Amino acid sequence: MSLTAENNLIHVEGQSRVFNRIKVLAVLMVPLAMAVMAISSISVALPTIEHSIGASDASVQWMLSGYALAFGMVLVAAGRIGDVLGRGTLWIIGVAIFSLGSLACGVVDNPHLLNLARIAQGFGAGVYNPQTIGMIQQYFKGQARAKAFSVFGLVISASVTAGPLLTGIIIRMVGPENGWRASFIWTFPLGILGAALATRWFPFETERRRARARREGTARARRLDLDPLAVALLMAAVLCIMLPFMIKTGPSFALLAPGAALMWLWVRWERSYKARGRQPMVDLALFRHRSFTHATAISGMQFLGGTSVFVLVALFIQNGMGASALAAGMIGLPNALVSAVTSIATGRMALAKGRTIVIVGLSCMVAGVVLTAATAAFTIEHGYSFWWLMAPLTLIGFGSGCMTGCNQTLSMSEIPSTEGGVAGGVKSTTERMATAVGNAVTTAIFYSMLSTGWAAALTGSYAAITVFIVVSTALAVFDRVTLGRGVPPAPDAA
Repeated sequence: MSLTAENNLIHVEGQSRVFNRIKVLAVLMVPLAMAVMAISSISVALPTIEHSIGASDASVQWMLSGYALAFGMVLVAAGRIGDVLGRGTLWIIGVAIFSLGSLACGVVDNPHLLNLARIAQGFGAGVYNPQTIGMIQQYFKGQARAKAFSVFGLVISASVTAGPLLTGIIIRMVGPENGWRASFIWTFPLGILGAALATRWFPFETERRRARARREGTARARRLDLDPLAVALLMAAVLCIMLPFMIKTGPSFALLAPGAALMWLWVRWERSYKARGRQPMVDLALFRHRSFTHATAISGMQFLGGTSVFVLVALFIQNGMGASALAAGMIGLPNALVSAVTSIATGRMALAKGRTIVIVGLSCMVAGVVLTAATAAFTIEHGYSFWWLMAPLTLIGFGSGCMTGCNQTLSMSEIPSTEGGVAGGVKSTTERMATAVGNAVTTAIFYSMLSTGWAAALTGSYAAITVFIVVSTALAVFDRVTLGRGVPPAPDAA
């Protein structure tokens, strides 16, 4: 497809300049990959970080948790602010914060400063990620949107696996002392380059419209309702719910009750806020779109289990088999490649057959998880090479490629473009919370059973993962039965 084809061009009212959708998508994807890698790759670097700067176990825990907490807390608020003030500007701000945080991670010599830098990384990623979804929703329509979200799914799926592999390679090439630093720093120049390109390639349609309204003195410029109390309530609720599952201490679970209460208060406030004629942070009518509600529930259940697969594989390979971090990263390479290819291949069918494809993908993931547990047990009992794990992990990659892009496309199929950022923030927050809970549950099962042997521990934890994905599959079947195979594009869709 030609880069300059008319269907790839964006015309902004009041502007003679024409912008290009493909350039917009290309700029959006690189920081998206960096945000995902920042989550998936840190576990590979932790042993060298701990030795290099003398980090305690508590500090190491916060290197994992601080990023995820900051990321999850700001997603919805950032999505809402981007919808109102302009997604392009907020995206650049978020990327800049993430990039500076990455640079700080690579140069500090103190565990506490490193934790603060990781929080900055997570905050920045949480600011720009909903803008990515919102801009795809805003600037792509119909089949073009489905293809864009298939690229989105490709980047997510591939980055989960590519992150540990890249970090392992960097540490091997540069050496342990400076390798972990380089694994952070490399994202800084890419982020700054992305922000610079965004200033030239993004349309900044909302920002231009607001600027024009200010010049003309219209009501659109004067009205700004960001619902700050709702922002505070939701962020506090997410913190109270996610934190116990991340630090995993007994007293911390007392926060779950206040978290539930804060979530209830947030819902009540949003309803009353709208009833008074104001614009809530999240219009709860969003959940009346069944395609969005169903897709969010499906991905939430899948994230409860699916994100723990490689955590357990890495533990088994490095601690159980005594292999290197590079080996732990390499074993997931076929998974990443197959996931990437599958995401692109299924993207073109997402509108017409997306719900069927999601069911196929989740079913393959269930089979892959079961076979991963069986292969690991066989490896332990018979002394076979752990590299045989590549086969079932590749099947999981195929399933993930089917699932991710199609699910994202279906979730946004009924959402107005003006609400794309906040909708993306809600869905992403659900997935982040599910990830925190799922990782806590599966690793707790694993460590509680480890005294009986690696085979039993892996079997028990993978059984829990299987249950989560089976429930997700059941939800997908319900979605297929009630809403059909897909969402056929409108006749006038671009």
